[in-house]
Amino acid sequence: MLRIAVLVSGGGTNLQAIIDGIAAETITDTEIAGVISNNKNAYALTRAKEAGIPGVVVSPKDYKDRETFNQALLDAVDSMHVDLIVLAGFLVVIPEIMIDAYPNKIINIHPSLIPAFCGTGFYGLKVHEAALARGVKVVGATVHFVDKGTDTGPIIMQKPVEVKNGDTPAILQKRVMEQAEWMILPAVIDKIAHGKVTVINKTAVVED
Repeated sequence: MLRIAVLVSGGGTNLQAIIDGIAAETITDTEIAGVISNNKNAYALTRAKEAGIPGVVVSPKDYKDRETFNQALLDAVDSMHVDLIVLAGFLVVIPEIMIDAYPNKIINIHPSLIPAFCGTGFYGLKVHEAALARGVKVVGATVHFVDKGTDTGPIIMQKPVEVKNGDTPAILQKRVMEQAEWMILPAVIDKIAHGKVTVINKTAVVED
């Protein structure tokens, strides 16, 4: 059984996709050990509560400095005894101590086809605003392992999504969620649960 911790900052739509995937058995041999948020008002915590999943808040605002917060975040994850950490819209930089403690055991969902529109400053609507400003015809989402760079870890799975005439950032964001994010994040978790994802020479190898 793969035990996962899901880290969230906002609405938790990707968390809901995981919860629904486990309920529908499109994700098997997996359980959510807990949800951690840096934002006490995150609706994701409500989603967790309604699903009977423990939720905890670890906010930088509650600690004297970043180093203390980083340790508290790692302690919260450690206490859940998890095999995999899933970043599902978590808007906090993952501390290096956590990356060292969980090598190739932290995954992130990013709303673009990496390496396009990724890195520092590219999150949420900003990604879709940049894509529309550039005039690209295809966008998408990427699930990747987390390393010490920003969106630079091994890519596990990507799914393209068409840009349509008249798209606004909000409309495009919704389409990318529905047609890519909510599909590939559960799919990757299920593959990891069944040992079908390995990292060889900093490249993720995914079995069918």
